[in-house]
Amino acid sequence: MTTTETGSTTLVELETVLVELRTDGVAVLTVNRPERANSQTATMFREHNDAALALRDSGARALIVRGAGDRAFCSGFDLAEVDAIQRMGVREFLFFQEAATGGLAAIRDLPFPVIAAIHGPAVGGGLALALAADIRLAAPTAKLSCAFVRVGLSCGELGTSYLLTRLIGYGRAAELGFTGRVVEAAEAARIGLVNRVVPSEDLFAEADAVAAAIAANSPGGIRMSKRALLRNQEVTSYAAALELENRGQALLTRAADMPEALAAFQERRPPRFTGR
Repeated sequence: MTTTETGSTTLVELETVLVELRTDGVAVLTVNRPERANSQTATMFREHNDAALALRDSGARALIVRGAGDRAFCSGFDLAEVDAIQRMGVREFLFFQEAATGGLAAIRDLPFPVIAAIHGPAVGGGLALALAADIRLAAPTAKLSCAFVRVGLSCGELGTSYLLTRLIGYGRAAELGFTGRVVEAAEAARIGLVNRVVPSEDLFAEADAVAAAIAANSPGGIRMSKRALLRNQEVTSYAAALELENRGQALLTRAADMPEALAAFQERRPPRFTGR
Protein backbone atom coordinates (compact mmCIF):
# COMPACT_ATOMS: atom_id res chain seq x y z
CA MET A 1 0.00 0.00 0.00
CA THR A 2 1.12 3.55 -0.71
CA THR A 3 -0.07 6.89 0.69
CA THR A 4 -0.43 9.98 -1.49
CA GLU A 5 0.18 13.60 -0.54
CA THR A 6 -3.57 14.10 -0.11
CA GLY A 7 -3.71 11.39 2.57
CA SER A 8 -5.46 8.73 0.52
CA THR A 9 -3.98 5.24 0.48
CA THR A 10 -3.65 3.06 -2.60
CA LEU A 11 -4.87 -0.30 -1.35
CA VAL A 12 -3.53 -2.44 -4.17
CA GLU A 13 -1.46 -1.75 -7.28
CA LEU A 14 -3.47 -2.73 -10.36
CA GLU A 15 -3.19 -2.13 -14.09
CA THR A 16 -6.70 -1.09 -15.12
CA VAL A 17 -8.37 0.20 -11.96
CA LEU A 18 -7.29 2.50 -9.14
CA VAL A 19 -8.35 1.60 -5.60
CA GLU A 20 -7.89 4.26 -2.94
CA LEU A 21 -9.01 4.68 0.67
CA ARG A 22 -9.34 8.25 1.90
CA THR A 23 -8.81 9.42 5.44
CA ASP A 24 -12.57 10.04 5.82
CA GLY A 25 -13.24 6.32 5.40
CA VAL A 26 -14.58 6.61 1.86
CA ALA A 27 -12.94 4.40 -0.76
CA VAL A 28 -12.85 5.23 -4.47
CA LEU A 29 -12.57 2.67 -7.28
CA THR A 30 -11.73 4.34 -10.60
CA VAL A 31 -12.05 2.44 -13.87
CA ASN A 32 -8.82 3.68 -15.39
CA ARG A 33 -8.67 3.27 -19.18
CA PRO A 34 -9.77 6.75 -20.28
CA GLU A 35 -7.99 6.41 -23.62
CA ARG A 36 -10.38 3.51 -24.43
CA ALA A 37 -13.52 5.05 -22.88
CA ASN A 38 -12.85 2.96 -19.76
CA SER A 39 -13.71 -0.20 -21.63
CA GLN A 40 -13.30 -3.56 -19.92
CA THR A 41 -10.71 -6.22 -20.63
CA ALA A 42 -10.01 -9.71 -19.33
CA THR A 43 -7.42 -8.14 -17.04
CA MET A 44 -9.95 -5.63 -15.71
CA PHE A 45 -12.46 -8.34 -14.89
CA ARG A 46 -9.82 -10.13 -12.82
CA GLU A 47 -8.83 -6.85 -11.20
CA HIS A 48 -12.42 -6.14 -10.13
CA ASN A 49 -12.04 -9.18 -7.92
CA ASP A 50 -8.58 -8.08 -6.70
CA ALA A 51 -10.00 -4.66 -5.87
CA ALA A 52 -12.94 -6.11 -3.95
CA LEU A 53 -10.60 -8.38 -1.98
CA ALA A 54 -8.46 -5.40 -0.97
CA LEU A 55 -11.51 -3.31 -0.08
CA ARG A 56 -13.40 -5.90 1.96
CA ASP A 57 -11.23 -5.68 5.08
CA SER A 58 -9.91 -2.15 4.52
CA GLY A 59 -12.14 -0.48 7.10
CA ALA A 60 -13.90 1.53 4.38
CA ARG A 61 -17.35 2.84 5.26
CA ALA A 62 -18.54 3.37 1.66
CA LEU A 63 -17.20 2.99 -1.90
CA ILE A 64 -17.59 5.33 -4.86
CA VAL A 65 -17.15 3.74 -8.32
CA ARG A 66 -16.33 6.15 -11.13
CA GLY A 67 -14.71 6.30 -14.54
CA ALA A 68 -11.46 8.15 -15.23
CA GLY A 69 -11.57 11.21 -17.46
CA ASP A 70 -14.54 13.11 -18.86
CA ARG A 71 -15.65 10.70 -21.57
CA ALA A 72 -17.26 7.65 -19.99
CA PHE A 73 -18.14 5.73 -16.86
CA CYS A 74 -17.46 2.38 -18.57
CA SER A 75 -18.23 1.63 -22.21
CA GLY A 76 -18.39 -2.15 -21.85
CA PHE A 77 -16.06 -4.81 -23.13
CA ASP A 78 -13.25 -3.57 -25.38
CA LEU A 79 -14.04 -4.93 -28.82
CA ALA A 80 -10.31 -5.01 -29.57
CA GLU A 81 -10.18 -8.10 -27.34
CA VAL A 82 -13.07 -9.95 -29.01
CA ASP A 83 -10.78 -11.96 -31.27
CA ALA A 84 -9.02 -13.44 -28.24
CA ILE A 85 -12.38 -14.53 -26.82
CA GLN A 86 -13.45 -16.12 -30.08
CA ARG A 87 -10.29 -18.24 -30.08
CA MET A 88 -11.03 -19.65 -26.63
CA GLY A 89 -12.26 -23.18 -26.20
CA VAL A 90 -15.41 -23.85 -24.18
CA ARG A 91 -13.61 -24.55 -20.91
CA GLU A 92 -11.28 -21.57 -21.33
CA PHE A 93 -14.21 -19.27 -22.07
CA LEU A 94 -16.13 -20.57 -19.06
CA PHE A 95 -13.13 -19.76 -16.87
CA PHE A 96 -13.04 -16.25 -18.36
CA GLN A 97 -16.79 -15.83 -17.84
CA GLU A 98 -16.62 -16.96 -14.23
CA ALA A 99 -13.77 -14.53 -13.54
CA ALA A 100 -15.77 -11.68 -15.10
CA THR A 101 -18.97 -12.40 -13.21
CA GLY A 102 -17.08 -13.14 -10.00
CA GLY A 103 -15.38 -9.75 -10.04
CA LEU A 104 -18.65 -7.83 -10.35
CA ALA A 105 -20.36 -10.08 -7.79
CA ALA A 106 -17.51 -9.37 -5.35
CA ILE A 107 -18.06 -5.62 -5.73
CA ARG A 108 -21.82 -6.04 -5.20
CA ASP A 109 -21.23 -8.17 -2.10
CA LEU A 110 -18.89 -5.73 -0.37
CA PRO A 111 -20.13 -5.33 3.21
CA PHE A 112 -20.56 -1.55 2.88
CA PRO A 113 -22.59 0.56 0.42
CA VAL A 114 -21.36 1.10 -3.15
CA ILE A 115 -22.23 4.31 -5.01
CA ALA A 116 -21.83 4.51 -8.80
CA ALA A 117 -21.17 8.02 -10.19
CA ILE A 118 -22.12 7.67 -13.86
CA HIS A 119 -21.12 10.09 -16.59
CA GLY A 120 -21.21 9.30 -20.28
CA PRO A 121 -21.75 5.71 -21.45
CA ALA A 122 -22.45 2.85 -19.06
CA VAL A 123 -22.96 0.19 -21.69
CA GLY A 124 -23.04 -3.63 -21.60
CA GLY A 125 -20.53 -4.62 -18.96
CA GLY A 126 -20.42 -0.97 -17.88
CA LEU A 127 -24.14 -1.12 -17.13
CA ALA A 128 -23.52 -4.36 -15.21
CA LEU A 129 -20.88 -2.57 -13.13
CA ALA A 130 -23.35 0.23 -12.37
CA LEU A 131 -26.01 -2.33 -11.44
CA ALA A 132 -23.58 -3.91 -8.97
CA ALA A 133 -23.74 -0.68 -6.95
CA ASP A 134 -26.37 -0.03 -4.30
CA ILE A 135 -26.93 3.60 -5.32
CA ARG A 136 -26.55 5.14 -8.78
CA LEU A 137 -26.10 8.87 -9.42
CA ALA A 138 -26.04 10.07 -13.03
CA ALA A 139 -24.83 13.17 -14.80
CA PRO A 140 -27.03 14.48 -17.66
CA THR A 141 -24.46 12.98 -20.05
CA ALA A 142 -25.11 9.44 -18.80
CA LYS A 143 -26.21 6.93 -21.44
CA LEU A 144 -27.11 3.46 -20.20
CA SER A 145 -27.64 0.48 -22.47
CA CYS A 146 -28.08 -3.24 -22.10
CA ALA A 147 -26.23 -3.61 -25.40
CA PHE A 148 -25.40 -7.33 -25.37
CA VAL A 149 -27.90 -8.25 -28.09
CA ARG A 150 -26.24 -5.80 -30.45
CA VAL A 151 -23.12 -7.98 -30.51
CA GLY A 152 -24.94 -11.30 -30.70
CA LEU A 153 -25.03 -12.04 -26.96
CA SER A 154 -27.88 -12.05 -24.45
CA CYS A 155 -28.72 -9.81 -21.52
CA GLY A 156 -28.11 -12.89 -19.36
CA GLU A 157 -24.60 -11.54 -18.76
CA LEU A 158 -22.63 -10.36 -15.71
CA GLY A 159 -25.69 -10.48 -13.46
CA THR A 160 -27.68 -8.06 -15.62
CA SER A 161 -30.77 -10.24 -16.09
CA TYR A 162 -31.08 -10.68 -12.32
CA LEU A 163 -30.32 -7.15 -11.17
CA LEU A 164 -32.11 -5.22 -13.93
CA THR A 165 -35.46 -6.99 -13.48
CA ARG A 166 -35.40 -6.41 -9.72
CA LEU A 167 -34.49 -2.76 -10.17
CA ILE A 168 -36.97 -1.65 -12.85
CA GLY A 169 -39.38 -4.58 -13.23
CA TYR A 170 -39.65 -7.32 -15.82
CA GLY A 171 -41.43 -5.36 -18.55
CA ARG A 172 -38.97 -2.48 -18.67
CA ALA A 173 -36.01 -4.84 -18.33
CA ALA A 174 -37.36 -6.93 -21.20
CA GLU A 175 -37.66 -3.89 -23.45
CA LEU A 176 -34.13 -2.73 -22.72
CA GLY A 177 -32.71 -6.24 -22.94
CA PHE A 178 -34.44 -7.11 -26.22
CA THR A 179 -33.80 -3.80 -28.01
CA GLY A 180 -30.45 -2.73 -26.59
CA ARG A 181 -31.61 0.87 -26.88
CA VAL A 182 -29.86 3.70 -25.07
CA VAL A 183 -31.55 5.16 -21.99
CA GLU A 184 -30.73 8.82 -21.39
CA ALA A 185 -30.23 10.14 -17.86
CA ALA A 186 -33.69 11.69 -17.39
CA GLU A 187 -35.49 8.51 -18.42
CA ALA A 188 -33.14 6.41 -16.30
CA ALA A 189 -34.17 8.43 -13.24
CA ARG A 190 -37.86 8.24 -14.15
CA ILE A 191 -37.88 4.43 -14.39
CA GLY A 192 -35.65 3.90 -11.35
CA LEU A 193 -32.55 2.79 -13.21
CA VAL A 194 -30.63 5.54 -11.42
CA ASN A 195 -31.53 7.25 -8.15
CA ARG A 196 -31.30 10.77 -9.54
CA VAL A 197 -29.64 13.06 -12.07
CA VAL A 198 -27.00 15.49 -10.82
CA PRO A 199 -25.37 18.35 -12.78
CA SER A 200 -22.14 17.13 -14.34
CA GLU A 201 -19.98 19.54 -12.38
CA ASP A 202 -21.57 18.32 -9.10
CA LEU A 203 -21.62 14.57 -9.77
CA PHE A 204 -18.59 13.52 -7.76
CA ALA A 205 -19.27 16.05 -5.00
CA GLU A 206 -22.77 14.60 -4.64
CA ALA A 207 -21.35 11.07 -4.53
CA ASP A 208 -19.00 12.27 -1.79
CA ALA A 209 -21.94 13.78 0.11
CA VAL A 210 -23.91 10.53 -0.03
CA ALA A 211 -20.85 8.56 1.06
CA ALA A 212 -20.27 11.00 3.94
CA ALA A 213 -23.88 10.66 5.08
CA ILE A 214 -23.47 6.88 5.10
CA ALA A 215 -20.10 7.04 6.87
CA ALA A 216 -21.63 9.17 9.65
CA ASN A 217 -23.80 6.24 10.73
CA SER A 218 -22.97 3.13 12.71
CA PRO A 219 -20.74 0.84 10.59
CA GLY A 220 -22.44 -2.24 12.04
CA GLY A 221 -25.88 -0.85 11.38
CA ILE A 222 -25.00 -0.01 7.79
CA ARG A 223 -23.47 -3.44 7.16
CA MET A 224 -26.50 -5.25 8.57
CA SER A 225 -28.80 -2.97 6.57
CA LYS A 226 -26.99 -3.80 3.35
CA ARG A 227 -27.01 -7.50 4.14
CA ALA A 228 -30.76 -7.42 4.80
CA LEU A 229 -31.54 -5.44 1.64
CA LEU A 230 -29.42 -7.67 -0.60
CA ARG A 231 -30.32 -11.04 0.85
CA ASN A 232 -34.01 -10.28 1.07
CA GLN A 233 -34.07 -9.87 -2.69
CA GLU A 234 -33.07 -13.52 -2.85
CA VAL A 235 -35.13 -15.25 -0.14
CA THR A 236 -38.41 -16.84 -1.16
CA SER A 237 -40.68 -15.99 1.74
CA TYR A 238 -41.73 -13.20 4.07
CA ALA A 239 -40.97 -15.42 7.06
CA ALA A 240 -37.39 -15.96 5.88
CA ALA A 241 -36.97 -12.20 5.44
CA LEU A 242 -38.18 -11.59 8.99
CA GLU A 243 -35.81 -14.23 10.32
CA LEU A 244 -32.85 -12.52 8.66
CA GLU A 245 -33.92 -9.10 9.96
CA ASN A 246 -34.49 -10.39 13.50
CA ARG A 247 -31.07 -12.02 13.67
CA GLY A 248 -29.33 -8.86 12.45
CA GLN A 249 -31.14 -6.59 14.91
CA ALA A 250 -30.43 -8.95 17.81
CA LEU A 251 -26.71 -8.89 17.00
CA LEU A 252 -26.63 -5.10 16.74
CA THR A 253 -28.20 -4.62 20.18
CA ARG A 254 -25.21 -6.46 21.64
CA ALA A 255 -22.70 -4.14 19.90
CA ALA A 256 -21.32 -0.84 21.22
CA ASP A 257 -22.86 1.57 18.70
CA MET A 258 -26.50 1.26 19.73
CA PRO A 259 -26.02 2.25 23.42
CA GLU A 260 -23.62 4.99 22.27
CA ALA A 261 -26.29 6.37 19.92
CA LEU A 262 -28.90 6.36 22.70
CA ALA A 263 -26.50 8.05 25.12
CA ALA A 264 -25.62 10.68 22.53
CA PHE A 265 -29.31 11.40 21.93
CA GLN A 266 -29.94 11.85 25.64
CA GLU A 267 -26.87 14.05 26.02
CA ARG A 268 -27.68 16.05 22.86
CA ARG A 269 -24.34 15.41 21.19
CA PRO A 270 -23.23 13.66 17.98
CA PRO A 271 -22.67 9.93 18.45
CA ARG A 272 -19.11 8.53 18.31
CA PHE A 273 -19.54 5.32 16.35
CA THR A 274 -16.70 2.78 16.49
CA GLY A 275 -18.18 -0.23 14.72
CA ARG A 276 -17.33 -2.49 17.69
